[in-house]
Amino acid sequence: MLRLLVVFVLFLALIPEISAQTTDERLRELVNEYRADPRGPYRGIFWFCADGTQNAPREPCEEQSEDNHQHADYKSDVKSLMVRDHLYWGQILTNTDRASFWDEAKDQSRLKQYQLGNYLAAVDNGWVLEKARFYRGAFQIEDEENWGRDFFLWLMRKPGLLKTDYYLLLQAARDIPHRGDTDLNQRIRAVSKNIADAYPDFMDLRIKIHGSPALEDAAAVRSFAETNKKELDTKGLTKDAEQLVADIEAAYGGSGLENIRDLTAGLADGVMKRMLEQFIFHHEAEGHNQARLTAATEVSLQLREAMTQDTELSARDKLAMIDLQNELSDLIFRSAGSWKPASPRELMEKICYLGKAAAGAGLVELWEYEDAESQLADQNYQYIFPASLNEYIDNARRFVEWGTATNRAVYVDVVERYAAFEPKALGFLDDRIRSSVLLPLGEAVGSLGGWLADHSEQGNALMDLRNQAQARGLNPGFAKGKLRLIEGTPDEVEVNPNDIFVFSRPPADLKPVGGILTVSEGNMVSHVQLLARNLGIPNAVLTDDQFSELKSYDGEEVFYAVSNAGTVLMKPAGDMSDVEQELFAVRERNLERIRVPVDRIDLSTKSVLNMRNVNSTDSGVRCGPKAANLGQLKQLFPEKVVEGLVIPFGIFREHLNQRMPGQGDLSYWEFLNRGFADAKKMEEKGFSEAEIETFTLERLATLRAAIAQIELYPSLINELRAGFSKVLGGPLGSVPVFLRSDTNMEDLEDFTGAGLNKTVFNVVDEAGIIDGIKAVWASPYTERSYRWRQRYLLNPENVFPSILIIPTVDVDHSGVMITKGVTSGHPDDITVAFSRGAGGAVDGQAAESYLLDHLGRFTLLAPARERLHRRLPKTGGSVMVPAAFDERILSRKNLKDLYELGQEVERVMPASDGVETDGPFDVELGFADDKIWLFQIRPFVENKNAMSSEYLESISPAKREGVWIDLGVSL
Repeated sequence: MLRLLVVFVLFLALIPEISAQTTDERLRELVNEYRADPRGPYRGIFWFCADGTQNAPREPCEEQSEDNHQHADYKSDVKSLMVRDHLYWGQILTNTDRASFWDEAKDQSRLKQYQLGNYLAAVDNGWVLEKARFYRGAFQIEDEENWGRDFFLWLMRKPGLLKTDYYLLLQAARDIPHRGDTDLNQRIRAVSKNIADAYPDFMDLRIKIHGSPALEDAAAVRSFAETNKKELDTKGLTKDAEQLVADIEAAYGGSGLENIRDLTAGLADGVMKRMLEQFIFHHEAEGHNQARLTAATEVSLQLREAMTQDTELSARDKLAMIDLQNELSDLIFRSAGSWKPASPRELMEKICYLGKAAAGAGLVELWEYEDAESQLADQNYQYIFPASLNEYIDNARRFVEWGTATNRAVYVDVVERYAAFEPKALGFLDDRIRSSVLLPLGEAVGSLGGWLADHSEQGNALMDLRNQAQARGLNPGFAKGKLRLIEGTPDEVEVNPNDIFVFSRPPADLKPVGGILTVSEGNMVSHVQLLARNLGIPNAVLTDDQFSELKSYDGEEVFYAVSNAGTVLMKPAGDMSDVEQELFAVRERNLERIRVPVDRIDLSTKSVLNMRNVNSTDSGVRCGPKAANLGQLKQLFPEKVVEGLVIPFGIFREHLNQRMPGQGDLSYWEFLNRGFADAKKMEEKGFSEAEIETFTLERLATLRAAIAQIELYPSLINELRAGFSKVLGGPLGSVPVFLRSDTNMEDLEDFTGAGLNKTVFNVVDEAGIIDGIKAVWASPYTERSYRWRQRYLLNPENVFPSILIIPTVDVDHSGVMITKGVTSGHPDDITVAFSRGAGGAVDGQAAESYLLDHLGRFTLLAPARERLHRRLPKTGGSVMVPAAFDERILSRKNLKDLYELGQEVERVMPASDGVETDGPFDVELGFADDKIWLFQIRPFVENKNAMSSEYLESISPAKREGVWIDLGVSL
């Protein structure tokens, strides 16, 4: 017992005092220290005894046990990182607690860090183990494999895990040793990268191996090694080249079914074992041909269905089937390159089968594949309209994006955490995709799109990128500016209204930019997307590969345009035509800015209003459009709208008459207006825009901080107390509510203002509600809100916030409905995007999106890819709850109800008082126990100039009537 206590005390002594998280700069220093240390992140080799004691390497454990293990122990700094930062470097699996490694509370972060650490070691000369790779005894591979096997068997006994975490489990089985194997595909990519990094002449071969690996590459590498023997010997790369040749031959030569046969033999008798035996019997003698590939995709999908649906499978069979699934995926990946379709129709057949393989490999969920299967299947026609083929290609592109989004959703948080101190971590996401069936699937989709572009008057022209057809336009517009590529999280990036930003991850929030491209679109009806569409900001989605290819143009000035039909064009600014140059001369002369009317504002209403007593005629008069419209919606859809209170413009304006602290005799209102008057004088005196903006933003920051501390009049608090009891059903401080900013500068004819100001979520206590009112009043003066208004409004200083107070509805899922086909352009279609929990879709989440078309078809455009969602407890605040992707968010009944509601909105709203549009409409809503709750309906605003631009029309594909495409022609 004393010995255990001593060991525990020594362990604590080795961990520095826990304080704030380690800075990224210090983490980079530690990485470099460990790289140069022969022991790396370890302090020495020890015996870890079954009784919990730890002995020196030459002092075996007192009692013999199979649970006694010898391996390295971590340095004190490394242990400190584990405790303080939840960072795990150089992980040794043996003796690791299984639950701690699974790390469920942190979304399996520790397991994912193990995988990322393996990747960094493979591509970066060992990473933190650069010198310690040869540290004898640091770990024992047999012990690691035994631990890995026990760990997976422990996991397989957890019910439902293969449904909720299928993709992660398959990927983990590639990295965690448990059956004496290695992932050849990963090693081939890593070794070829290492050779190319050290010897650039190998780069062409590396690109070929990473892009379309095949058996022929072994001979090419062997020839290169012979030709460049002297240089490879000098750089110590000869053994790497020999290893690469051997791995390529092992991966792409022979039947490739040996491992599948061995794993199948160990399965318990049953349907799946017999099916696998039949597959082996019929295809073992064949090479990497089409028949074996198509059969393997069928087996792969059925294997996944069996694993997730058969509750009687033993843990050992589940683990064997995981390994079988990985073997089948690798077989399909290796075989895909040898299938050379002879016609577009055969290329569509290849896309169909590779889509099935993606489902088997967990890159898309089973229900997603079921929805998409008919969109990827053979059309059964030799002749097809160009529009129909375009629709097929768009659906196939989206399917590929779903797969990349799965990989990103599972790993992005860990990758971005590491990328802050180790940029090479960003390559992990791409590495996973390039070793999956998504690589040949994406290439096949790109080839079909490229073929269509070559044989029709359409096609993207995105610099000199490969697979042009894989890019897809979202919002029309054009821009000229510097190209800026942003890897990792975009939310802290400083943007400007002149440059064109390419994001590897869609931003949840954005200040004005010249143009946007993203690797995945997030969702098409988020506030960011709606603002882009509203303001004519060109927006497109591209692939990971295209993002990487654009890096060589980072910082260059380019011209960028997206047509109404989704054509994407980008070229160096120096290559612009006279017509394109003239676009910007015209824009400078005719930049349309909007003046917000203030002559109608009623500032005399200084009492809290019952939302039932306001309607659309009050919008921009006593309150903003949210409250006015929701009050009217309460009259039009009484069972679908909550009760509410409204704090009108007049109360805000009255409070700003108070003297502002620290500003002498100036009131808040006088301070605000003097700031804008001084900015105007600076402009007249010739100060630069940057100087004026800096001055204005500093003034607004001062004002914002002061409003956050403003004293609310007792009369307002008393009215709120009375209103809560009478209207909201309980005393102030007992009813959870939302406080929604509602200004006079929203939902104008040509400016939506979506999402520019603050909403306070689910606040209950009286003090929190009072502070929330102040925060909402201050929010129009944030930098982001001001910049959007300043760019597009002539009088941005005349902003008046009202506040809409509504009781919290803890919705199961929420989102946005647009009563128009955003992707199709058809006025009678409906677009919906929903996420789990509250605040869904509007903040840029990767939402579940559908096109509900005028023919009654419901087409899945994108599944949700958010690992966490927000729920709203009655005690106030919010909690983030994990969610898997294995079940759809919107049921068939939900979709039917939304379709009927969309038709009702289109029928009812144009006939309502104060509504000056026939549609389309932008609807925010949610479901609680399958009941619809409406939160907002407003006009869906699109940029008229972008939609009608002659230039954008000119780069759109011409509509050709009566033209057919022959899918049977030779490629």
